[in-house]
Amino acid sequence: MPEFARNLVFSALAVLAALLLGAVVLWISGYDVLEALGALALGASGSINANAETLLTTTPLLLAALAVAIGLRGGLFNIGVEGQFLLGGLASVWVGSHLTFLPGPLLLPVILLAGMAGGAVWAAIAGILKARFGAHEVITTIMLNYIAMKGVAYLVRGPLHGPGPIPQTPYIMETAHLPILIPDTRLHAGLLLALLIALAVWWFLWKTPWGFAMRAVGLNPAAAEYAGVGMRRTLVGTMALSGALAGMAGGVQIAGVDFRLVQEGFSAGYGYDSIAVSLLGLNSPFGIILAAWLFAALRSGAAQMQVDAGVSSQIISVLQALVILLVAAEAGIRHTFDLAKQKRRTATATGAVCPPITQDRNSSAATPSPREQN
Repeated sequence: MPEFARNLVFSALAVLAALLLGAVVLWISGYDVLEALGALALGASGSINANAETLLTTTPLLLAALAVAIGLRGGLFNIGVEGQFLLGGLASVWVGSHLTFLPGPLLLPVILLAGMAGGAVWAAIAGILKARFGAHEVITTIMLNYIAMKGVAYLVRGPLHGPGPIPQTPYIMETAHLPILIPDTRLHAGLLLALLIALAVWWFLWKTPWGFAMRAVGLNPAAAEYAGVGMRRTLVGTMALSGALAGMAGGVQIAGVDFRLVQEGFSAGYGYDSIAVSLLGLNSPFGIILAAWLFAALRSGAAQMQVDAGVSSQIISVLQALVILLVAAEAGIRHTFDLAKQKRRTATATGAVCPPITQDRNSSAATPSPREQN
């Protein structure tokens, strides 16, 4: 079995184990387990609208998780996807509400490109600090998250405040909305765009010299630098590309769902959940597609579970935490077994090449001692 397929099977088993543990938690809490899980499945995929809502949530999770995966493949842990998502949404909504002279077919791609630019610029700050001063990207991206959240809150309440009492920006042009895929649902064409970007990320990472250089830096920075890879340029480029995907997620959310930026509830934690989605998907674009759908299904089914079975939607956070915990544990256990297997193979190979020397006491060909030779 190929390595990726083997790892995917282990991840699926970890998800199944997490669901079983979640069922135990529900049972201990006094809930009807079958009713709760049935409501969860019904809310996730029990109707056309439920499936549409699940795929709608899959879209930003997929793009944001691809942003995390790009960083991890390049050896950088981008914790700042939440802030880059917000800055991408902010740039998109400013363009969509100010460049009203552009026709809709032209304004829509400009909105999405603005989102990518906003996320890329914000993430590049952390990349420059890493490349120039050695500042750890985990610390800088976390700090940039807070700056982005507070900065967006100020702008939405102040200079960019739109009509109405709630803190929100003006709406983008209606002609710049992403088209709806299924009538009478909210599912938009951003899903197709996200899937195409996942394919493009795979092609970039494994079929281009730039992707190879990025993965080389992620696997062994010293060897990559010795081979001639520009470390500073690669670090900044990796962070910028990661931020561009996160900003694209924000732009798609603006153009397909919200159409303006609201201070509360715009992101819904997509930037934070994307870290778990990327890890569950083994930082592979195709694995991330499945992981994003799973997390979206849990989100979509949570509301139905709360209505039908009276289970708090917070149990979904418990299930997600169990999934990540078991995936991490499974990876550690499998790594331990692989090391033990490698040691056994090495010992066997050493024994075959250099067998132990034994002496036959009854052998007449035994080498005589020096005294016997004399």
